[in-house]
Amino acid sequence: MPPLQAALPAAYYIDQSHWRREREQVLHREWFCAGRLCDLGLVAEDGSPATQRLAVVDVAGESVLVTCDADGALHGFYNVCRHRGSQVVPVEPRAGRPAPCPAASLRCPYHSWTYDLSGRLLRAPHTEEVTDFDPGSFGLTPVAADTWGGFVFLHLTPEEAPPLLESLGAVPRRLSRYPLASLVVGHRLTYDVAANYKVVLENYNECYHCAGVHPELVRLVPAFARGGTGLDWTNGIAHRPGAWTFSDSGTSLRNRFPDLDAHEQVRHKGELVYPNLMLSLSADHVAAFTLWPTGAGHTRIECALLFAPDERDQETFDPSDVVGFWDLVNRQDWAVCASVQRGMSSRGYRAGWFAPMEEPSLDIRRWLLTRLGDETS
Repeated sequence: MPPLQAALPAAYYIDQSHWRREREQVLHREWFCAGRLCDLGLVAEDGSPATQRLAVVDVAGESVLVTCDADGALHGFYNVCRHRGSQVVPVEPRAGRPAPCPAASLRCPYHSWTYDLSGRLLRAPHTEEVTDFDPGSFGLTPVAADTWGGFVFLHLTPEEAPPLLESLGAVPRRLSRYPLASLVVGHRLTYDVAANYKVVLENYNECYHCAGVHPELVRLVPAFARGGTGLDWTNGIAHRPGAWTFSDSGTSLRNRFPDLDAHEQVRHKGELVYPNLMLSLSADHVAAFTLWPTGAGHTRIECALLFAPDERDQETFDPSDVVGFWDLVNRQDWAVCASVQRGMSSRGYRAGWFAPMEEPSLDIRRWLLTRLGDETS
């Protein structure tokens, strides 16, 4: 059997100076999932296109404007006026995310410099007589923005950004039969978790903990009781006999997604899209977790439960069987993640170890250390 593998040192999870370094060198230099298009008001709840819209999101401490212009084109910008640095859309600390709204232009409230939704400076009062003033040189500072599967992704260092699909790798191919782009939100769950986002990712990426932490989940998916060994993630993980979805009963009156293969119709799949999107895919719904790291020891997690629009729009639509199951499993996970964070903060902890069945969790270590330029072994 392979030997134990060293995990990341404690400082990678608890140290604020390391958090600032990781935020700058990794989170601000990767495609970061900003949620569903509908969450940002960039499409209607029924999935129809929207134009002339504005949303504001916080990407690991950076306020970002996301716009959809009159032609339906998506744009991203730092929320910073090019004149004197005021936020174009003021966001008070700890005030929460401003609601998406219609917008025809963007006017800074300080000196009324005004931009169109593509970031171009339209008006700068009292600059008409300024020598050599070139409005074209004062557009908003861009952030790369793109979409996949109904999700919005932002890259805060656009000059370094690879194409989004290149960054996603094999994920779109593996999930090609799930109608992600057309799914709509049937319910949202939001959590504040007292743990580093990597603790959450590592927990998601292994099932060594499942037997002890998730008895209800193991009754639904008995294979999870084996500690994560021998799981067939390529074809999906089988449920107990007669069960085929993640719900209280393991079944549903909702129809299965129509294009799934024989395995996907009765099995569960999971994907981790670095750095902050976790997808759990059942035959009739998808649980999409967006992680919003806000510090070394805190992560806000938004769980969107996605359904086919013709199911969600039925008068009899009732997602409570799915909501109840996921909320239970989520709270079990977040409690143990917070316990890990507290333990890592002890002077008695230096670094942990990965058992052989936790091999997938090593992916996070390799993914992170490569980007930080640190040693990978």
